[in-house]
Amino acid sequence: MIVAQAIADVAVSDEDINQARQALIEERGYDGIEQWPQLLADLEKTDPEVMGLLIGNVRQKTFLREQFAPKSEARFLDRKNELDQVVYSLLRLKDRFLARELYLQVESGESNFADLARIYAEGPERNTNGIVGPVSLTQAHPILVEKLRITKPGVLLEPFQIAEWWLVVRLERYSPATFTDEISDLMCKEMFAEWQKEQTLACLQQIQ
Repeated sequence: MIVAQAIADVAVSDEDINQARQALIEERGYDGIEQWPQLLADLEKTDPEVMGLLIGNVRQKTFLREQFAPKSEARFLDRKNELDQVVYSLLRLKDRFLARELYLQVESGESNFADLARIYAEGPERNTNGIVGPVSLTQAHPILVEKLRITKPGVLLEPFQIAEWWLVVRLERYSPATFTDEISDLMCKEMFAEWQKEQTLACLQQIQ
């Protein structure tokens, strides 16, 4: 109800609505607008029903951008470290001496990371040839995050311990987040979700 009231008076152009309609057609795998009747039949909905949903989505997207886009870059800068992504090779072992031996094999070129991961890795990386990512840096253990932040791509790190595990790690790729239209939209959606929560709590307090 809060969202419906907020977006009720948001103006949308015919161009935006047509773009949303075309996007739905492509998303559903149809060839073109001439297949719109077939799409309606497959969805088991009427034209007014589908167009009403599309217009609502366009209004909500427009509302997000009007209300939150001016603040999106500041939010991005606050969260940039969380949005940076990495790809790294990983061997996770409980045997310290085996970790050292495998590290030396990779460093000398005697063995490659993928083969060793398939044979020796004791974590889920065994199923991905030792490759982890692309993932946000925040998804890794803080100790690993710090090492990856100061490491150059291609550098093989000497074995180090995290809890009961010994890790052999090589940074493959570091992709710092950049402020794009997609990232701006993501920041807007996050702020919109927070706004929804605040408005909902305020309404509940009034009711109580």
